[in-house]
Amino acid sequence: MALDKLGESLGRVIRRITLAGMVDEKLVREVVRELQRALLSADVNVKLVMELSRKVQERALREKPPGGMGRKEHTIRVLYEELVNLLGGEGGYALPRKSRIMLVGLQGSGKTTTVAKLARYFQKRGLSVAVIAADTHRPAAYEQLSQLVEPLHIKLVGHPRGRDAVEVVKAALPQVEKYDVVILDTAGRHRSEAELFAEMVALAEVFRPDEKFLVIDSNLGQQAGEQARAFDEHIGITGVVLTKLDGSARGGGALSAVAATGAPIRFVGTGESVDALEIFDAGRFISRLLGMGDLQTLMEKAKETMDEAKARELLKGDFTLEDLYAQIESLTKMGPLGSILKMIPGMGLALPSGAAELTEARMKRFLVIMDSMTWEERRKPKIINSSRIRRIAIGSGTKVEDVKELLKYYNTMKRALKNLKKGRGRGMQQLARLMRGMR
Repeated sequence: MALDKLGESLGRVIRRITLAGMVDEKLVREVVRELQRALLSADVNVKLVMELSRKVQERALREKPPGGMGRKEHTIRVLYEELVNLLGGEGGYALPRKSRIMLVGLQGSGKTTTVAKLARYFQKRGLSVAVIAADTHRPAAYEQLSQLVEPLHIKLVGHPRGRDAVEVVKAALPQVEKYDVVILDTAGRHRSEAELFAEMVALAEVFRPDEKFLVIDSNLGQQAGEQARAFDEHIGITGVVLTKLDGSARGGGALSAVAATGAPIRFVGTGESVDALEIFDAGRFISRLLGMGDLQTLMEKAKETMDEAKARELLKGDFTLEDLYAQIESLTKMGPLGSILKMIPGMGLALPSGAAELTEARMKRFLVIMDSMTWEERRKPKIINSSRIRRIAIGSGTKVEDVKELLKYYNTMKRALKNLKKGRGRGMQQLARLMRGMR
């Protein structure tokens, strides 16, 4: 994502602290200057950057590290805490199981796509979801929403030729009473369109939403804060969904600007697919930017793509080539391998540039190789000897070296996952070495 550049810059700040012989005033000042450059290049407001810099410098130099924590660890902890505070503080968000959600936003903000993403998000968590199409101003708005949600088997209520949004909602409400989550799509608008804002207020009175989410395009940067304030004055928003965070060089500005208004950021769009939506948690978000990982999100993604038993198997040390095959398939469904690896603590900093893409190509070749194995070979890798390796290579159209590489990968992964299960840091080191060696 575009925020990778910010993550790389912040990663350099962390490495500067980690590799320093000692943390003194000179180092802290240099680190603060690097931090300022990183945040300003991400479009974060100058005033916010200077305030954060002041707090980091003051705390790093004056606070006494907690017991058992060295000066380096304390400085990194201060940096993490102040970045989290910049984005609204610790803690994620959990919607009640029974909710009515109204989405509002500017034209072109990605609101209709976000309706589908939200619907999919709740559907994956076992809730019944219905969508009401109440954008009666934009041509083909109903058809677009239909194309997005019907392949997901999500209930859509509305009328392709409806003219009065309020009447559409009144007619739809009796049809969606039994659903756990009901999402209302509304027309995009601008602050100057008084008539459309009046319609938005009228829709809220009829729909009576539990949540009123404002959808904002991250490309707005610092202007996102102004939009949040404007909509809040009219309708009293309860949360913000930031879209296109994966492709916006101004994403840092949008995140910090919205947080500065006091409007809670509830979700962020992290890609184009209907599954690319995450609950926003400032702590987890900063952890990933700093290369500290986010195992919670990793396991959530794993559970979405695997059944519960396979999700547990992800961190189980004793697994076969058949298990590895299933895990590689699941990883491809979870998204780009580089994004997944950055959720593992330490991997965000340990992974060389471009290594994830090369690894992804190797993974696909591994699947082809395992397809040429017998059921017994996948279940009992120890029986694979030299003659079997030659046969597998010929059957898969690969080289003997490729088959040996797969077996080496399997054995290394098995040891690494076993160490992870036992809580050993060596597991992370093995995974990092493994990824470097896959180039």
